[in-house]
Amino acid sequence: MKKIVVTQNLGLYPDQIRRIEKLGEVTIYNDLARSPEEWLKRVKGADIICTGKFGLRDKIYDLRDVFIAVPFVGVGWIDAVKIKERNIAVANAPGCNKDAVSEWVVFMMLNLFRRFPIYLNAKTRQWDDLPDPAIGLSGKNVTILGKGNVGSRVGTICEAFGMNANYFTRRNDLPESIRYADVVVDCLSLNQSTKGLLDKTFFRGFKRGAFFITPTGREIWDADALIESLDNGTLGGAATDAGNVQIGNVDDPFYQKLLAHPKILVTPHIAYSTDVTNRVGGDMMISNIEAWLNGKPANLLS
Repeated sequence: MKKIVVTQNLGLYPDQIRRIEKLGEVTIYNDLARSPEEWLKRVKGADIICTGKFGLRDKIYDLRDVFIAVPFVGVGWIDAVKIKERNIAVANAPGCNKDAVSEWVVFMMLNLFRRFPIYLNAKTRQWDDLPDPAIGLSGKNVTILGKGNVGSRVGTICEAFGMNANYFTRRNDLPESIRYADVVVDCLSLNQSTKGLLDKTFFRGFKRGAFFITPTGREIWDADALIESLDNGTLGGAATDAGNVQIGNVDDPFYQKLLAHPKILVTPHIAYSTDVTNRVGGDMMISNIEAWLNGKPANLLS
């Protein structure tokens, strides 16, 4: 019987727990390990590991001969060559977050265009007569970087608002793709072709006053280049989910750096977090374990 370890509270539902318990000898931890070293102790001797990113990012290359199933999307930071050398297989849950992240993107887009934070629960009048009109979404140009699960979903919603949705994919010219955009949404997956892609040259190529929105991590986009573009007026505003910080960690230096800028709307890596994501991600994680045990692996990092 396979030994399965769930390293932390992954938001699994009772039926999902019953389902996973049918697959082997299961140990479930409902708290986060206090350190990566403790995480490693928890998974010692496991055949199958179900985990979040904490511990995994630091200790994955200390493992050997194990199958890892995760209920999230972002595994582009894992070195596929190194895990193959150690006989480690990793299966993720592609698309599990598409609804939640696209909701976050549209929320941020509305806030940047319509300036809702200024007026939300306003108690004092901040203008002499009528407020300056906000920018409506209808008829505006949005360029979406990436046409995967999240990017396609964002495009569909933007079109429902009457926007002109365009996509950047690998075969397109990046500077040309963003030249006339009123807002650019970064929905790229992290891989060798996207690492560091959104650099100084990228941020200098925006239409003046345009907006930039990204739920992705800083491996893809250059925070200093973003801030420079905001400071010199090239960009009118930006929104980010600070994708590299530990979930909810508002003390992280990178989060604090973004928070300090008046033109950046920032959340501490919570864009994905809804009941829908929990349900879909958990189901996909367990399905990946079942597929692995049946000799028909799915969603493997390669």
